[in-house]
Amino acid sequence: MKPDNIFSHIPSDIPDEIFETIAAGGAVRIERIISRGQVTPPGSWYDEELSEWVILLKGSAGILFEGEANAITLLPGDHILIPPHRRHRVTGTDDREPTIWVAVYFA
Repeated sequence: MKPDNIFSHIPSDIPDEIFETIAAGGAVRIERIISRGQVTPPGSWYDEELSEWVILLKGSAGILFEGEANAITLLPGDHILIPPHRRHRVTGTDDREPTIWVAVYFA
């Protein structure tokens, strides 16, 4: 066994969001997501089959849920549980430093 660090191996150039599976088994998948200024393209929504628990570790991000007037701002340490099929989009991520998230998908 060799430990890894969630803040390691962050590229300096992040033209697109990076999704990396950290662990998976059964009905659970854990991802590290790295963003820098990315947003969900206009008209697009995330609509996951599974529940999604997300914690923001570094940076900042805005998430807008379909039907809501305002985005929720996430700062380091903030987390949120998104039920299956709760459509949402990322309205902004920090463009001065990488935004690092951990997402856990489960049934």
